[in-house]
Amino acid sequence: MVRESFQEQLNQLRDNILRMGNLVERAIELAITSLKKHDVDLAEKVVMDDEKIDDLEQTIEKQCLTLLALQQPMARDLRFISTALKIDTDLERMGDYACNIAKIVLTLGNEPFIKPLVDLPRMAETAQEMVRDNLKAYVNRDKELAIKAAEKDHAIDNLYNQIFRELLVLMTNNPRNIRQATYLLLVARHLERIGDHATNFSEWIIYMITGELVELNE
Repeated sequence: MVRESFQEQLNQLRDNILRMGNLVERAIELAITSLKKHDVDLAEKVVMDDEKIDDLEQTIEKQCLTLLALQQPMARDLRFISTALKIDTDLERMGDYACNIAKIVLTLGNEPFIKPLVDLPRMAETAQEMVRDNLKAYVNRDKELAIKAAEKDHAIDNLYNQIFRELLVLMTNNPRNIRQATYLLLVARHLERIGDHATNFSEWIIYMITGELVELNE
């Protein structure tokens, strides 16, 4: 009976990680959509909904600490719980970056873009894929899928570098572009950081499965 109760608590912890991951993925999607469409109402929703992610982060942290203190888990279960603590933090940071993008949308308002938004949505889409793949890898204990998810961060980094170069040219050619270009570069930076945290997610999944601490994309 005690073991059954412990397993139920582990399942609840897993479900909360999944719930939080889904909220983060949705936040990334809505944030970039609000940018593309100049949709300040949608951006405000992203900012408001970040509280749900923060609340889940605290709930998961409390669950982990309670399980560690009262259950004294061994080996595999210990890795599962400690991994949840780390993933919890990475997901919360990803949610913050999505929220920051939404705040930039609120700042820019309906201001016409100085260039078509092509690569920023690609970055966001790839970041969402990384989160989705990692959630699947987390549930299924799929090491290979976690590795493949992390590999997608290369595409995000390449797009970031490309955006940086393009915006730098626009700022150099016309000082009037500097303000908006700076904000768009911040959006790219936030997405790049989401990719980094998604890579951390992959690394913690591998630790959960194998007990080995690895550094991917080095």
